[in-house]
Amino acid sequence: MPESRDDYLLLENQVCFPLYAASNLLQRLYRPLLAPLGLTYSQYLVMLLLWEHERLTVGEIGACLHLDNGTLTPLLKRMERDDFITRRRDPQDERRVLIELTVHGGELRAQALTVPGTLAQEISLPLGDVESLRRSAATLVKLLAKVDRPRGNIGGPTKNHANQ
Repeated sequence: MPESRDDYLLLENQVCFPLYAASNLLQRLYRPLLAPLGLTYSQYLVMLLLWEHERLTVGEIGACLHLDNGTLTPLLKRMERDDFITRRRDPQDERRVLIELTVHGGELRAQALTVPGTLAQEISLPLGDVESLRRSAATLVKLLAKVDRPRGNIGGPTKNHANQ
């Protein structure tokens, strides 16, 4: 535990830094595993969702991955251009865009089956530790999602929110 107030500002005492560094290092490990599939790490996450659910809306993908439409839309456009997915308006609700796998995108799943095992071998972390880490990270994501606020609202509720 930090001894003085200033110690809270040491990089080594931050929770965010090891998470940030681990995320960057993990993405770096994924890069050569995903390159033969033609996928970036972010695209791989979208594909994982679609291999599980086959069809999702842009909003559903954004909610699952904690990405806003401004980040997700260009990603999905590139994936459509590369023939992994199709994007089309929902005939029942024109405001919604449906995302589905193409034949090529569906076939890619078989090739991707080796990715998790290869990554696990490279990390050399016992399976029980991996599961414990995954559960802890998932819990942290849930906690952080509860306090996520719109950009520009750093100090808490705005006057408009306080009056509602």
